[in-house]
Amino acid sequence: MGKREICLEKVIFAAKCMLAAYILTAGLLLLLAFLLYRFGLSEKAVSLGIIGIYIAVTFAAGFLAGRRAGKRKFLWGLAMGVLYYAILVMVSLIVNRGLQDVSENLMTVFFLCAGSGMLGGMVS
Repeated sequence: MGKREICLEKVIFAAKCMLAAYILTAGLLLLLAFLLYRFGLSEKAVSLGIIGIYIAVTFAAGFLAGRRAGKRKFLWGLAMGVLYYAILVMVSLIVNRGLQDVSENLMTVFFLCAGSGMLGGMVS
C-alpha cells in the first residue's frame, strides 16, 4: 500500500469513529430527554448530564481510535476529541447563527472533549 492509500484509510477510519460518536451522542441525549420528561430533572442535572455525555462519547471515540492506531494512541485520542469538538461548534454556530449562546462554555467544552479523548486513547 502506498502513502496515499494509508492516509485515505486513516481519514475513513476517523470519519467512522466520528459517526459512531455522534450516533452514541444522539442515543444518550434521547435517554437524557426521556429522564427529563419522566423525572422532571433540574436544569443543573441536565447540564451535568450533557457534560457527562461529552466526556463519555469522546472517551469512547479516543479509545476506539487508540486501539486501532497501535502507536501514538494519545494523539489519536486527542485528534478524536478535537474533531468531535470542532463538529459540535460548527453545528452550534449553524443552529444559533452566531457565538452569543455558545461562547460562555467554549473553552471548557474544548478541554473536556480533548482531554477525555486523549485519556481514552491512552487507556486503549
